[in-house]
Amino acid sequence: MKKTIIIITVVVVLIAAGAFVLIKGQENSGGQNTDNTDNRNVVVIYPTENQVISSPFSIEGKARGTWFFEASFPIRLLDKDGNLIATAIAQAQSDWMTEDFVPFKAKLSWNSLTQMSGTLVFEKDNPSGLLENAGEFRLPVIIGVSDNIIVKAYFNNSNLDPEASCDKVFPVEREIPKTQAVARAAIEELLKGPTDEEKSQGFFTSINPGVEIQSLTIENGAAKIDFDEQLEFQVGGSCRVAAIRAEITRTLEQFPTVKSVIISINNRTEDILQP
Repeated sequence: MKKTIIIITVVVVLIAAGAFVLIKGQENSGGQNTDNTDNRNVVVIYPTENQVISSPFSIEGKARGTWFFEASFPIRLLDKDGNLIATAIAQAQSDWMTEDFVPFKAKLSWNSLTQMSGTLVFEKDNPSGLLENAGEFRLPVIIGVSDNIIVKAYFNNSNLDPEASCDKVFPVEREIPKTQAVARAAIEELLKGPTDEEKSQGFFTSINPGVEIQSLTIENGAAKIDFDEQLEFQVGGSCRVAAIRAEITRTLEQFPTVKSVIISINNRTEDILQP
């Protein structure tokens, strides 16, 4: 009789232990990182898990049409501490109004000075904001150091600002070789003006061609930049003057060390860029 009770007790314990393991396994598979539904909804072709990625980087994969909204969904790149490094928008490469898999592509750009572990987060586009409609798939990667960096140049844009508010400018990204003089490099990109592709998107510059930087220093949060006289050659009108100042100022203020910008021409700050 005692032997039978012992056997029954052992069987009950084993069944309970098995049930506990099964429940925990289901809980773990339902988390953000390992959700089996998410794994079936997103398949990343490139990069692969723990691959080293360097900026700029192209992402390819496929996701079910329900993952998209208006043919797109967001992708975030996080560092090892969960801080946001970069964002991109994945674009469907075919009809997304389906429950089948739809190919997508995206391009990420960022600046990284050290190699570190990171995570790509593929987020289900959820315009409703409802928790039950949310979803994500996470892919561990290694964020590599690139030989190039990304800077922004700010231009006017007739499409984004049809009312022509003069001092409203918008960024374009430029990939340049890594340099310590990154602020100067950004202004040099600005002085090149918009590319043909950027012009087709409505970007234009109010700065004269052929302008040269004579000096640029950043001290105590103030960027002091001096140009040659070409900057104000035949420049007239308060709107254009405001646009020139805005393009230069916003391009420099993209850097966290710059809190204010002082523009000069041949070391003159007074009576320059007059309307």
